[in-house]
Parts: sequence; C-alpha cells; structure tokens
Amino acid sequence: MSEKHQADAIEPKGVEGQFLEGGVDTTEHVDLNANLDARIKNPLKGIPREKLMRDVEAFAHEKNMVEQLPILRKGALVAQNPHDFEDLDGEEALDEAELKALRDEIHHRWRMPARLFLTIATCSIGAAVQGWDQTGTNGATIFFPSFYGIGSDSSRDTILVGLVNAGPYIGSAFIGCWLSDPINNWLGRRGVIFVSAHFCLWPVIGSAFCESWGQQLACRLLMGIGMGVKASTVPIYAAENAPASIRGALVMSWQMWTAFGILLGTAVNLAVFYHPLNWRLMLGAPFIPAVPLICLIYLCPESPRWLMKKNRYAEAWTAMVKLRNNPIQVARDIYLINAQLSIEQEIMRRSNYIARFTELFTIPRVRRATTAAFTVMIAQQMCGINIIAFYSTTIFKKAGYDEFHAMVASFGFGLVNWIFAFPAFWTIDTFGRRSLLLFTFPQMTWTLLAAGLCTLMQDSLAKTALVALFVFMFCAFYSPGEGPVPFTYSAEVFPLSHREVGMGFAVATCLFWASVLGITFPFILARLDTVGAFCLYAGFNVVAFFMIFFLVPETKQRTLEELDYVFAVPTGKFGHYQLTKAVPFWFKRYVLFQRGAVLEPLYHRDDDETTHISPVNKTPSS
Repeated sequence: MSEKHQADAIEPKGVEGQFLEGGVDTTEHVDLNANLDARIKNPLKGIPREKLMRDVEAFAHEKNMVEQLPILRKGALVAQNPHDFEDLDGEEALDEAELKALRDEIHHRWRMPARLFLTIATCSIGAAVQGWDQTGTNGATIFFPSFYGIGSDSSRDTILVGLVNAGPYIGSAFIGCWLSDPINNWLGRRGVIFVSAHFCLWPVIGSAFCESWGQQLACRLLMGIGMGVKASTVPIYAAENAPASIRGALVMSWQMWTAFGILLGTAVNLAVFYHPLNWRLMLGAPFIPAVPLICLIYLCPESPRWLMKKNRYAEAWTAMVKLRNNPIQVARDIYLINAQLSIEQEIMRRSNYIARFTELFTIPRVRRATTAAFTVMIAQQMCGINIIAFYSTTIFKKAGYDEFHAMVASFGFGLVNWIFAFPAFWTIDTFGRRSLLLFTFPQMTWTLLAAGLCTLMQDSLAKTALVALFVFMFCAFYSPGEGPVPFTYSAEVFPLSHREVGMGFAVATCLFWASVLGITFPFILARLDTVGAFCLYAGFNVVAFFMIFFLVPETKQRTLEELDYVFAVPTGKFGHYQLTKAVPFWFKRYVLFQRGAVLEPLYHRDDDETTHISPVNKTPSS
C-alpha cells in the first residue's frame, strides 16, 4: 500500500457536523490505525434520536429488513446506550421479555439458546481429530519405524520418522491454512468445516493401511490440509456466533476437545497395545470424531457476520435469531455490527487475497493484531507442550519406564491436560486471556526445569515418579493458559475483512513450528538428552513471557468490533503503559502488599463517561 493510499485510508472522512456511514460523527471519529487516546468508541454515541431512527429506517429498506423495522429501532437505541436500556420510552420502550433477556446477559451470562451450544460443540468436536492424532503417533512411533525399515539411529531414519510424525503440520502450514481464506469466501463457515472434515476422515482411515513410509506421509499430508483449513475456520466460526460476555469460554471449547482427543488417543493406545495391529489402530482411530462433525454441521446456522459481509442481511437475521434468546438482542447486535463494519470499510478497502495478506503487515491496526496473534501462537510451540504431546512415551522411556508403563504415564499426561482445561471456562472471560498467559508461563518454566533436572537422578522409583509429577504439573499450568488462549485470541483480534487470512497466518505459524519441532526434537533429545531439552524449552518460556507482556493486549469481554479500537492503540504506547503503570502497580500490590495501590486503566469506554474498565478488575468501577 502506497503512503498516499495509507494516508487516505486513515484520514477521517466528511466535514464537521456530517456523519459517516453507520452514524459516526466525523469530529468524534477515532483513528483505527492510531488510537492515541486508547478510547473504546461506540459508533452510535452522540447521534440524535430522530437522526438515528431515520438511519435505522434507511438501513431496513436497504437491507430488505422492513419487517424487522420496529424491533430494529429498539435495538439501535439499546446499542447506542447499552447501560440505559430500561429507561427507553415511547414506542421504543422495551417489553418485559426484552428487558429480561438483556438483564440475563448481565446476571446470567450462561443462559443461552441450546442451538448456540450445539453449534459450538459440533464444530469443536473436529478439534479432537487433531489431539487424538498427536497421541496416536505418540504411541505408534515406537512400533511403525521398524515395520517401514526406518527404525535405526541413523540421521536419515531419524529425519524420516520425524517427517512422518510432522506430516499433518506440514500439510497444514504450507497448504491447508492458506486455503482457508478463498474457501471461506466461496463456501461460508459451515461449508468449509464440512469439506475439511472429509480430509480428517478418509486419509486417517487410509493411514491404517499404509505399507510404506511414503504412503503414510502422503495420507498424513492430506489430513494436514483438512486440519489447517478446519483449525483456521472453527475458532472464527465460534467467535462470530458467541456473545462477547462468554465468547472466550465458548471458543476455547476448541482446546477442550483437542485435550479430550489427546486423552482418548492415549486411552486407545493403551487398549490396543498388545494387539498385533496395534500401531495401525493407533493411527487409524482418530477418524472417529470427524463422523459426527460431518453429520451435525448442517444443523448449525451460518455465521451472521459472514452473511453480513456478503450483504445477505435477511439471512443473517434468521441465523442470529437461532443464536440469541430474544429478537431485541438480534436487532441490537446486527445494527451495531453493521455500524462498526461501515467504519472498518473506511480503512479496509475491497481487495484480493494477495492484497489482504500484504495488509496484515502494512495497515497498522491489522499489523498489531497480526503481531499479537503470531506471538500467542508461536508461544504455544516455545512453551514445550508439544515435545511431550508428540514424544511423551519416548521421554518417559528415557526416564526409566518400560514401553507399556511409559504409555500409562502418557495417559496420565492426557488426563491432566483435559481436566485442567475446565477452569479456563470461567477464568478466560474473567481473569482474561493476557492475565492467564502472564501467570502460567512462569509456572511452566520452573516445572519444566524441575522435570529436566530430575532426570539427572540415579535410576530409581523416586526418579520416575518425580519426572512424571513435574511433567503433569507443567501440563496442569499449560491447560488453562497457553492451551486455550492462542486459538481463542487469534480468532477474535482481526477485523472481519482480514479475519480468514489473518487466522490462516496465525494457525500456519503455530503448525509450521509444530512440524519443525516434530522433526528436530529427536535430534535435540539425542544431543542434549532429556535434561538439556527441557532446560532449553524452559528458557523459551522466559522469552515467550516477555513477548506476551509487550505485544499482547487484553481482549476479554469486548465485542469483536470494539477490538478495532484496542488494536488501534500504538504498540509503543501499549508497551510504555505496561512499563510505567502496570509494573509499578504489580510491585506495590503484590511485593510491597500495598492494598491501596490502584492501576490506572489504559482503555476508556466512550459510552460511559464515568466508568472505566480496569484490566485487573472483574467489573466496572464507578
């Protein structure tokens, strides 16, 4: 993008006293590329009621939603003043059912329609394929190399074993993730999930019948294409359908099902350990979760935001009605989303795939989201979880277990990973994404270091027990933090115009480095032994902590459209705030135990003159 084009893109449009499309006063416009005041802007604030009602009527006629005009008027007023919905009067006064629905959003956040929960659960089942496959190869790795004639300790055979194990991640990182944007554009979210599920079904079944490592690699690459498309789409689909108050908890069901897949995989590995076809069953069994995914996805509504992006507003209304308790919520959300999308279009011009990818790094608001998503995704590989997910059986064997008991220990790892993912359902939308990461990374550092140092003990029951204990503790800290956050976070930070290509880039980052890890870890283990490998990744945890501290803003309980303003804050201003405000506050509060220490908030809501949302408080303070 040229400097002139970029300058034009960020300059507020119109003249004083006029309104942008969507009703934003040009004199109040917040620059979405350089939000120096860190204001969270309500795009409807300040519009006179008569003007807003005329805008709503024009919107209803333009989008073929005249039948919904009365409720749209109410919804627009609620969106304009979300805290004062009980004070609306006249023809737009809310009835008791509408008031109850809006009150429940505040006091009973989990009272949501069954169709919303079905939608989230159905598409997240597909994540179990990914988790199950990780542990399938974990167990099969000690069997299939000798069958394929690549079981020696030579560099060639070590690379080939790593290549086969990393096949799905190579297919995802180099093909699947990059297909997400164009396929989403053509087929929509549901269509993409349906197609990708087939790639997670037939190649997985085929992997159980392969007679050479080349055939096995081909099947795993094909599976990787489906995994990449699915992993780039499912969290977006969940984020676009979920209300802001519980979006994090619903989107993190992706991680919950990944963890459940890991648990099922380790259980199946144990169940078939003594079967003559053990490794074939281990590799083929992960097809099972893809079956309900294929069958149930068309019972779920299409993403309303995707339909609005395609200017299919009447269909978006029909879809949103299935995902909310009352039409007043539908009217509010659709009108507010439309208003914010109109502003996005001021800086996100219509473009092709290549241009959208380039804009991930050239448009400041999008670049900051790209940086933050990249950081949380690569941190997942830096933390060391996948060296255990891929090679825990090998690691436990080196710690003194025999093959069967090494698999039992791997089952324990899978169980801990799944159980400790549950707390994140509550903490991810209260404690927050950023706070979870900053708390858990130091804990992962010392537990991984301790597990590595315990391998220096002489062979004994105490050694094997302590190694397993610290590995399980490491996993317990990973599961509610770096486990659910990356995919949840990356799915929500990009504007709608760049959401598919941005998520594709983020997932490609994660899975590319997972493939590198899968290929290189056997060499690291051979050169550095277990203690060296664990200490190396403990150091990576420290690096990841500081990357997150300076580059990853909080997103909890913001609408997807409000995040435009969060990521409009320059990185320098964000980092300066952390160093000069957040660090001194933390030191006073938690080191000096000064209970009266107060953290000045970075972001200020524009729709509430007296209330600020503090990054550390669970509720607004007035």
